[in-house]
Amino acid sequence: MAPPKRSERAPYTLDSLTDVAVRIFTERGYDATRMEHIARAANISKSSVYHHVTGKEDFLRHAAGRALGALWAVLEQPESNEGDELARLVHIMRQIMAAQLRLQAEMSLLQRVQGNTPTERWARAERARFSEHIAGLVGAAQAAGHLLSGHDPALLVHLVFSMADSVVEWFRPDGTWSHRQVVDTVIEVMLDGTRRPRPPATPARGAD
Repeated sequence: MAPPKRSERAPYTLDSLTDVAVRIFTERGYDATRMEHIARAANISKSSVYHHVTGKEDFLRHAAGRALGALWAVLEQPESNEGDELARLVHIMRQIMAAQLRLQAEMSLLQRVQGNTPTERWARAERARFSEHIAGLVGAAQAAGHLLSGHDPALLVHLVFSMADSVVEWFRPDGTWSHRQVVDTVIEVMLDGTRRPRPPATPARGAD
């Protein structure tokens, strides 16, 4: 079947055009992308694109806002604020990874921003603020005795996020491992090197 004519398609919205822009940013790189590239990929005129935005940086901010909004929303969940520090931390990390894989394109773009524009600097600052919040929770878990205290919380968060970020780059929904397997494995690896070992069980009285 022939593709629908431009006049027969549903009109683009800011969200749907952002989807197109994110794909082009990923393929060409943000700096190398021009508005005509986005218009051509959407099969509409450049003036139609400008009906929604003033420039490509608007698309970047909208895409980064999706990613950052999903991360901050994790911290508003009841499980992120109830229970002991380790349980909260595990829940948060699990939900962060779920958001990263659900918004894979936007998260990948967020990782690549260089800080050359106001929007890029804003995105980097927001991600740093988010990391600081998680580092504070790691420090609280160390103080409570749930995690080993010999590691700098900020370094632990940086290493764990780097591992999670790498998953964003290579994960494929139709690949070898399921979303659940990947998330469970990252959480297990994260905790194996940081969780305080449990004391050995006391033998029952009368046992050999």
